[in-house]
Amino acid sequence: MNKVQNNKAWWLVLPVFLLVAFSAVIPMMTVVNYSVQDIFDQSSRYFVGSDWYRQVLQDPRLHDSLLRQFIYSGCVLLIEIPLGIAIALTMPAKGRWSSLCLIVMAIPLLIPWNVVGTIWQIFGRADIGLLGYTLNAMGISYNYASNTVDAWVTVLVMDVWHWTSLVALLCYSGLRAIPDVYYQAARIDRASNWAVFRHIQLPKMKSVLLIAVMLRFMDSFMIYTEPFVLTGGGPGNATTFLSQTLTQMAVGQFDLGPAAAFSLVYFLIILLVSWLFYTAMTHNDKQG
Repeated sequence: MNKVQNNKAWWLVLPVFLLVAFSAVIPMMTVVNYSVQDIFDQSSRYFVGSDWYRQVLQDPRLHDSLLRQFIYSGCVLLIEIPLGIAIALTMPAKGRWSSLCLIVMAIPLLIPWNVVGTIWQIFGRADIGLLGYTLNAMGISYNYASNTVDAWVTVLVMDVWHWTSLVALLCYSGLRAIPDVYYQAARIDRASNWAVFRHIQLPKMKSVLLIAVMLRFMDSFMIYTEPFVLTGGGPGNATTFLSQTLTQMAVGQFDLGPAAAFSLVYFLIILLVSWLFYTAMTHNDKQG
């Protein structure tokens, strides 16, 4: 007997599609429209085709900001992913200490981004900040406002402090999802801790690690508030990333056409690199 297919349930998804269209698609199409026009005011607009895209792609500010952005995101992933795994492995699996660890690890994630920048701005000051005063008292010359290396290290450490908890919590959830029979078999075979991690824990965490890598890459590649509050993009342009360059172009100079083209190039870069990450990790998972 053939069953009659009922498609009425799709109407329940309609509000979601409308919400996505309103919050994402319509603004995106507006940006696309701006990127092909030279806008003087509401009544004076001229079609320029791909001129803004050529100008943006040849802009040295884009090249410099893109290089800084890739270096920064690469450093974030190289530090936070291994550190998050290590923290997750040391967290207790059961009991009160497990709940306490989860609460403590979640605290940095609850702090707003602008507050994080303000905390580290005060924390790193050489006159009143605990970090800056202590380092200078130890004979280490530290000033994130004037030294490029100090600014980079401070922004990077700030991000590690803020977001490593997310990686650790994701890895912890992946570890807790591993059936106990795997560990029992490892104990019977007298496997070492490294063997357990390499052959049981790490393969079982691949899915959550993929999520962690994707989230941390996309978020670090779009970082704006924390370095803007902490260093203002300085000293010079040392910590001026893509988002800050885009904001300066759109808000500071009010170049809406080039800024729209810049934002679409920015979006495509994030989309392309995220797709490459996803493809590489899923291919590796299939090979395994």
